[in-house]
Amino acid sequence: MTASPPVYGNHPDRAQSAGRARQRIAFRLARNLDFHGSAEKDFVSCQSYLAGMAGMELRHLRYFIAVAEEGSLTTAAERRLHTAQPSLSRQIRDLEYEVGAPLLLRHARGVELTAAGRVFLDHARLALAQVDAGKEAARRIARPAKPTFALGFLTGQEMDWLPEAMRILRDELPNMEVTIASRYSPDLADALKDGELDLAFMRPEPRFPELEFKVVTTEPLVVILPSDHRLARQAAIDPHELKGETFINVSKTAPALRLVIDAYLERLDLGMATEHEVDNLAMAMSLVASTRGVALLPAYAQNFLPWSVISRPLSGHPPTIDLVVGYKTMNTSATLKLFLSQLDRLIERVSKKSAH
Repeated sequence: MTASPPVYGNHPDRAQSAGRARQRIAFRLARNLDFHGSAEKDFVSCQSYLAGMAGMELRHLRYFIAVAEEGSLTTAAERRLHTAQPSLSRQIRDLEYEVGAPLLLRHARGVELTAAGRVFLDHARLALAQVDAGKEAARRIARPAKPTFALGFLTGQEMDWLPEAMRILRDELPNMEVTIASRYSPDLADALKDGELDLAFMRPEPRFPELEFKVVTTEPLVVILPSDHRLARQAAIDPHELKGETFINVSKTAPALRLVIDAYLERLDLGMATEHEVDNLAMAMSLVASTRGVALLPAYAQNFLPWSVISRPLSGHPPTIDLVVGYKTMNTSATLKLFLSQLDRLIERVSKKSAH
């Protein structure tokens, strides 16, 4: 017995017209997909793949993608789409009818894509991506984005400077969206140069002439050593007493600090060779504890000492290093200008906290 053709009311002309319309849709999509195996994948213009999908609904595309990715109608229905499997099967058959070619091969173990299905999957994903991008663009226009300000910090300096920096920004610009980055100083300089950051608390980086620096504090270097070290009982340590100790120095991740330390050791002719290099404070603390060595670090490192490690000031004239705010000279941000105008107030607040 042969299946009866679909009936479109009591008007044969109307049925013939609808049939021809469906054939035109299938022809257009087949032309775009090239069911013989080669696809006309135009990822620049959306005209080619949208033209053939005019008779479809977005849900058909989402359903098809879910089935293709899961490899099973049942799994896609239950886990991805939360619908009944018979209903999903009907939706896929409707889609194949609109396309004019089978997209899936049904097996007892699941489904697999036909050649047409594999090509159609690429276009279906692209069509949905275009729709999502269009929705997001419309939302951005309807809801103007908040002004943003990107702050960077030399890792570890956030503890002292971030609260007061945020206080200034929130007091002056309550609707400002602030992003925070914590990095090594050279990386902060790169980010400022490339426009990824507006302002950073960092070390002076002379290799970046396009950046401007303003000093916010000058820190002395202190000795970091094990809590039970022979020198730990002293209130201040004579640098000459460090001779013969396992010396832990900073690596090239902190070039400004490395220059200060090396110049200090050379000036006092301490003859201390670097036995270990560290990239960050956590590594420095770990090596001091494990090797029973000593290190010279800026005073802010005292905020991160574990119980097994202590700090002591250097007697005499200890070396110092500047902490600066850096920004790109050509940055015309009104928020940056406002922040810099409040910089003295920020320095005063942090200095008072440190004194207590």
